[in-house]
Amino acid sequence: MPETSEQSAGRFDTVLIANRGEIAARIQRACRELGLKTVAICSEADRQAPYGKTADSFLCIGPSTAAKSYLNQDAILLAARLAGAGAIHPGYGFLSENAAFADAIEKAGLVFIGPTASSIAIMGDKISAKRAMMAAGVPCVPGPDTALPDDPATIERIALEIGYPVIIKAAGGGGGRGMRVVPKADVLHEAIALTREEARKAFGSRSLYMEKFLEHPRHIEIQVICDDHGNAVWLGHRDCSMQRRHQKVVEEAPAPGIAPDIIQPVGLACVQACLQIGYRGVGTFEFLYEDGAFYFIEMNTRLQVEHPVTEMTSGVDIVQAQIRAAQGHVLDLIQGDVTCEGHSFECRINAEDPETFLPSAGVVTHLALPAGPGIRVDTHIHAGYKVSPYYDSLIAKLIVHAPTRAEAMARMREALAGTEVEGISTNIPFLRALFKDGAFAQGETDIHYLEQWLKLRRAT
Repeated sequence: MPETSEQSAGRFDTVLIANRGEIAARIQRACRELGLKTVAICSEADRQAPYGKTADSFLCIGPSTAAKSYLNQDAILLAARLAGAGAIHPGYGFLSENAAFADAIEKAGLVFIGPTASSIAIMGDKISAKRAMMAAGVPCVPGPDTALPDDPATIERIALEIGYPVIIKAAGGGGGRGMRVVPKADVLHEAIALTREEARKAFGSRSLYMEKFLEHPRHIEIQVICDDHGNAVWLGHRDCSMQRRHQKVVEEAPAPGIAPDIIQPVGLACVQACLQIGYRGVGTFEFLYEDGAFYFIEMNTRLQVEHPVTEMTSGVDIVQAQIRAAQGHVLDLIQGDVTCEGHSFECRINAEDPETFLPSAGVVTHLALPAGPGIRVDTHIHAGYKVSPYYDSLIAKLIVHAPTRAEAMARMREALAGTEVEGISTNIPFLRALFKDGAFAQGETDIHYLEQWLKLRRAT
């Protein structure tokens, strides 16, 4: 007999956090506020992580390399059993969108704090995701909802039907990898061959698909939260167009210059898509936006790095909502309750050279963080913290909120001026310069703007 909502709600009291860094600290804070115990895990390189000292249990699960620790599914499941955890939160990155991991957790009698394995599988494959979105009425980038065949003549015909330029993408891709722009027909087959091999090495599948390449789009996201009882809401929208090499640098909410009557039907279509596939937890629909039209590109079936800007504008604690959904609780808000106020920015502070963007490992000898109304810092570092060369360079997220976009930009400039990290190189000087840029201040940027801005800086 299936569980009732009363039986399933609150079905675990201890959460193992299968991640590291600032997101591990963020999840731990949300768990404590919900009255849940936490189990922190670490690799050999992260033994001194500060969130380990505040967890109820702290277990080392392997060597410094991620493949032998944070990506080791067996070690994580063993740690959960040893510590008595009833649920596992994957955070972002690592195993957060691994359907096999979600399935293994559920088969072990534990709760995966995220969507079901089937939802991850559907949305993790870009072709099946596009097919599901088209069925739900979500607008998609022009191009077929099937994988590219091997036949060269058929591939040429598909490209001509779409119209050049086109973009080739790995069906199992993500993170800016496994994609290649094809401006004209004479380089099509070379691009296909290169992308197939890149996809095979990175994602274990040679499957590709083709879409129209939009030349001046913005990157817009819609955040959703769903429960197991047929309820779902969307929490406004974000602009993540400030990207370098397909990696986000600055995010903001709401996306400037998009009227409510344009975005609302898209948000409702995202909710409908979630209901159709039985989605649970939090997720993000990513779109390209050009000339007043939205085009779906992918769904991230996990917590996003940039979730704080939506938290600041909506007033909803997205991490807590995600955990409560996994506990089986009914969503405690309806669409009419969602109101987004003011404007928020997030800067990703990375341990990297501000000119070359090469990673910078070492010991943080001095740290000063800004504080005050409308300022939030999500971080795990402190003076004396050793930044490891083994993982992503993100060391902190600086978030501000203010009544208007102009006020939020001014607040971010002051917050960046008051942020000091010594002992390692960071991208703070780069971020300070970016927030003085006139076109960015006016909201006149697309996903290619930052790369062009950097080229001009290097040339002068």
